[in-house]
Amino acid sequence: MAASPDRTLGANAPPPLAEITMRRVMRRIMPLLMLCYFAAYLDRVNVSFAALQMNKALGLSAAAYGFGAGLFFLGYCACEIPSNLLLYRFGARRWIARIMFTWGLCAAGMAFIVGEKSFFVMRTLLGMAEAGFHPGVLFLLTLWFPAAYRGRVMALFFAAIPVSGIIGAPLSGMLLSLDGTGGLQGWQWLYLTEALPALLLAPVVLFYLQDSPAEAQWLPARGRDWLVGRLAAEKRQVEAKRTYSVLQTLTNPWVIFLAMIYFTNVCLNNGIALFLPQIVKGFGLTNAQTGFVAAIPSLVALVAVIWFGRRSDRHQERYGHAAFANLVGGGALLASALLVDPASRVVALSLALAGTLSFAGVFWTIPASFLSGASAAGGIAAISAAGIIGGFVSPWFVGYLRDVTGDFRWGLGAVGCLAIAAAAALYMVGRLREDVTAELNEASSEAG
Repeated sequence: MAASPDRTLGANAPPPLAEITMRRVMRRIMPLLMLCYFAAYLDRVNVSFAALQMNKALGLSAAAYGFGAGLFFLGYCACEIPSNLLLYRFGARRWIARIMFTWGLCAAGMAFIVGEKSFFVMRTLLGMAEAGFHPGVLFLLTLWFPAAYRGRVMALFFAAIPVSGIIGAPLSGMLLSLDGTGGLQGWQWLYLTEALPALLLAPVVLFYLQDSPAEAQWLPARGRDWLVGRLAAEKRQVEAKRTYSVLQTLTNPWVIFLAMIYFTNVCLNNGIALFLPQIVKGFGLTNAQTGFVAAIPSLVALVAVIWFGRRSDRHQERYGHAAFANLVGGGALLASALLVDPASRVVALSLALAGTLSFAGVFWTIPASFLSGASAAGGIAAISAAGIIGGFVSPWFVGYLRDVTGDFRWGLGAVGCLAIAAAAALYMVGRLREDVTAELNEASSEAG
């Protein structure tokens, strides 16, 4: 039976102190980080709505759009590991604020592209600017939240993605209606307006966030001491099994395997996110109607992400939950490619988005279970960087098949099949790893 969150590692704090402390930490940190990720995801995928006007205005084919949209992830991948190592050196507060300000400027610069080449350049620069934010925040969460709380915490963080869809999709659809206002086209207003949250939140992060609980003067001393001690005890437990250098982490077979699994999930996620508005618009809707209908999958995903993360924490099980979520996401995306009725396709796409985002919240609790310190910063960035290449491959592949076949179904179906295969691999290998870890822990206990 899994230990309760407050009794693992022999925590001495009574449950009320632990729960009160963690609630305070949750209320202080999570709303801001969710807002930041909301801004990040909005600026990352608003190109999918801009495409409804931008592609025609700039003469972009579906393949060129997919290639350019995916270049964001190549730029991100190239800079992600060094960015996260610099975050570890200079502190999350300063580095995340720097990242947000830089990407806000690049996101606004998207409004001034004039053709295919400038589209490619600006998407690459946007990815380079945002590099390190996602793994940096994930690393920061491991410095604030004990392992037993990370499923729900990661779920809350990733809940910002469907929230960005719920708010951003209708907003983007309406911003497109500003076409011609002030001499700018609707897609230009979209980029300029949606860059503002990142620019405004950057100074908030700099002055509001702390790098670790030891700096949290807003926590009562007793609760702060308990949390610092609890996290230190967990770090010692991880390092007692084995410590890794950054180089060993980057070449670790398990890190490489997790990167491959994450690759399929990013393919799945971006296969949905970057083409959803165009798929929905194909039902014969206006831009404004497309925005509201495209928000439906995000509503479903929001409920699923939070519930699934809490369920994973309650059962203290990660691999099976992550595998099941990827299976649901891949199977539903494959179903959306086979269905014809628009309403049925929206239901399938909703389940696909719910699956892929539920996967992320659980999956990202796994690296911290065997990495700590600089190796955790490097390992999380490596998994994210290698996996996020799927963000380049998937849009280009789906867009290319759309040009060749005249339909998005072939590309989406292939991505769905890839996710199903990855789910099976994660489940089988994850079960094997859990069995081996259990045997090592048992042997260690007996030796002690």
